[in-house]
Amino acid sequence: MADSQGAEYVFTEEQGQLRAAVRRFCADHIDETAVRAQMASEPRFDPKVWARLGSELGVLGMSVPESHGGAGGTLVDQAVAVEQLGAALACGPLFGTVYLAIPALVASSQPGDLLAPLIEGIRTAAFAVPDAGGDFDADAVTVEAIPTDQGWTLTGTVQRVVDAGAADVVLVAAAGPDGLGLYAIEADNIGVQRIPLTTLDLTRPQATVGLFHAPARLVAGPAEAERVITHALQIGAALLAVEQVGAAQHLLDLTVDYAKNRLQFGRPIGSFQAVKHRLADDLVALEHARSTAYHAVWALTDGSDDPALAVSIAQATCSEALVRVATDTIQVHGGIGFTWEHQAHLYYKRAYTDAALLGSAEAHRARVAELVLDVAPRKDAPRVATGMPS
Repeated sequence: MADSQGAEYVFTEEQGQLRAAVRRFCADHIDETAVRAQMASEPRFDPKVWARLGSELGVLGMSVPESHGGAGGTLVDQAVAVEQLGAALACGPLFGTVYLAIPALVASSQPGDLLAPLIEGIRTAAFAVPDAGGDFDADAVTVEAIPTDQGWTLTGTVQRVVDAGAADVVLVAAAGPDGLGLYAIEADNIGVQRIPLTTLDLTRPQATVGLFHAPARLVAGPAEAERVITHALQIGAALLAVEQVGAAQHLLDLTVDYAKNRLQFGRPIGSFQAVKHRLADDLVALEHARSTAYHAVWALTDGSDDPALAVSIAQATCSEALVRVATDTIQVHGGIGFTWEHQAHLYYKRAYTDAALLGSAEAHRARVAELVLDVAPRKDAPRVATGMPS
């Protein structure tokens, strides 16, 4: 893979070791049996396994500077770990905590004591910020921040917040008297109501968050809130793309192995043109997705390209790639692929869920056109819904 100047990116030996360590951990603690058990439990993850991801492997704060209590690695290191967690379909508040809340707190000037427990896996977080196709939508902020003698209180409702149901802290975008701010609330406060939603992907729960004069602390004031939120959404979209690559790689490996061993008319089904051409096309889609995902990560790491453009290209490409590979996995596996007992449907649901988070492929393609061609989207153009199914 290369950047816009032609420089080649190569994973380091340490990153290879990190990949192997996370893969071994997932094989030992986040296999299919564990995932099925966790998605039917409350909370829908194993807190002990989550804590070990933070304390033993250090992957929850891999890209957080050591001055903030993190591992002091790069976003590429974080992505290497996330790819393996995506391959394992890991349950846990990765989206709310690792992809969004931690990057927001690192970018803010007032993280306080919120970061360390999240990095160590002791606490979890959710990110209650409205976005329009993956881009921060300030006009959609309906939560009101009111100053008090003790600090702030928040009142309002945020729909479909991923990982909010079991989160310890929720970061909320709210409009105050001086403008937009990002605030942190303790989720178990009496002024916080969380209504669990029935979702397509049981490994990635959501909830509607209602706030009624809930005590809050300011994390990012009007001078920096939009920058902090936009940064977090870009980091989140890039890591989500890497997660999709990991899931797609797992499914393709699974399907290729099945095609080699499943016999039909006395021959492996992988020898038939219709099957092997489909899998070859899936491989091309996957490698294209991997290149765009890591290009977005590198663009955010060293500014080698426009981060907004790179992230939208990655999300548009990776969302479609995972949906395609997940669909083909079920088709190639035939009857067994449609059963509840087979893991294909778990990844299929994750594929469609991820494709709706932080902007659909259609929304990101529209943003790419806008950024490259410098044209505003037509107001009368048909819009594709990007909200999560519930």
